[in-house]
Order: sequence, then C-alpha cells, then structure tokens
Amino acid sequence: MLEIRNLHARIAETGTEIIRGLNLTVKSGEVAAIMGPNGSGKSTLSYVLAGREDYEVTEGEILYNGESILDLDPAERAAKGIFLAFQYPMEIPGVATMEFLKVAVNSQRKARGEEPLKVPEFLKRVREACASLSIDMAMLKRPLNVGFSGGEKKRAEILQMKLLEPKLCVLDETDSGLDIDALKIVADGVNALRSPERAIVVITHYQRLLQYIVPDSVHVLYKGQVVKSGDKDLALELEANGYAGVIEEAA
Repeated sequence: MLEIRNLHARIAETGTEIIRGLNLTVKSGEVAAIMGPNGSGKSTLSYVLAGREDYEVTEGEILYNGESILDLDPAERAAKGIFLAFQYPMEIPGVATMEFLKVAVNSQRKARGEEPLKVPEFLKRVREACASLSIDMAMLKRPLNVGFSGGEKKRAEILQMKLLEPKLCVLDETDSGLDIDALKIVADGVNALRSPERAIVVITHYQRLLQYIVPDSVHVLYKGQVVKSGDKDLALELEANGYAGVIEEAA
C-alpha cells in the first residue's frame, strides 16, 4: 500500500535536510511501528506523508497504492484515504467538535462520490463510535480540542479516524501524554481498525504502546534513514538495550 523509495526531505524555510534516503514498504493489513531517538526524523516523515507545505521533498518518491502522491495537496491525500493523527492535535476555537466531524465525514464521502450522511445516520455512527472509545457525547458540543485533556484530544482523533475510515493511518506519537487508562482506550480504538484493506503506521519512542498495538514490523529510524527492521521482538530489544547498539551497527 505504501512504498517510500530513496526519500529526501527538508524544512522548506531553512533548507535543513531531515530525511536522507529513506526506504520503507508497508503492505495492506500491516501495522508498522517506526521507532528512533529524538531528532531521527519520525515526525518529519509523518508530515511529509500528509503533505505539509513547510516540508519539501527534494528526491525520491512516495507511492500510495502504486500512485505517486507528491503532487497532491493535504486535502487530496486525505480524500484518497490518508489520515494523520498528530502528536499535538490543533485547537479550533468556535468550531464544535460534532460539526467538525460532520463536515469532515461528508467531505470525504463527496470526494469518493458517495452521498452525504443524513443527520440520523450520522448521529447513529457517532454514538456507536463514542461508546467504543468511552467518549461522552457532551464532549462533542465543545470547540474542537479546546480545553481538552491530552487523553481527550487523542480520543477525539481516534474518533475521527474511526468515522472517516481511512486506508492508511499514520499515528504520530499517539501515546504522548496519555495515562495508562487513556492509552488502553486509544489502543483498543486503533486495534478495532485493523483490517486486511488498511495499513497503520505507528510512530513512537517507547515500546509501551506496542504492548497494546502489537506491530507486524518494526523499523528503526536514525538520521533520516531506516537503519534496521524486524518483527515485534525488535521493539523489546530496543526497550531493553536502547538505540546505541543499533546505531553502532549502522555507523
């Protein structure tokens, strides 16, 4: 589903290169974990996949279902089924969470040539999704992410993902700032989305998230490159021994 070949990317404003020849393949049905020390390029990779304008691809390609997405803007990528869950979700004052969800869902349906959901059907889907994520429906009356706790923000993003049903989900340090109860709820929501037709990329520093979202593959990122790949046991090795050994092997 996702194939990244010799990707080079830099910060557009400063020209600082962050991704330096990255190669990665993620198949349909796969949960791939991206791990690595601070500054290795993990979040930059997620931003480049989503099409953020402040990052510039200078070489290589990103193929999604065999099609290059480099010329697509973020909205076009989202319409094709690419979803990014942010490490720090943005607050949008004045826009009720429920209204945001309704517009997002129906915009995606329109892009796919589907009829918009009528209010009763939309509310039914929202109630079912909220119940599965232990979200109080009253939270959806509040402006999006404004005054939300860290756990509420992450649950709101997983709720968006559940309703939008993307094909490629990229989770940028979703475990950041979560206590153990919120972590389990978010992980359960992600696991419920596992499907042979969907790929999930989980970006994280720590193995603890991967106790609940067990990956099919683990890839270590260092200085903008994948320097080692393995199965779920690689995450346990990193937890026990840190990144130093892997970095030495790659040097």
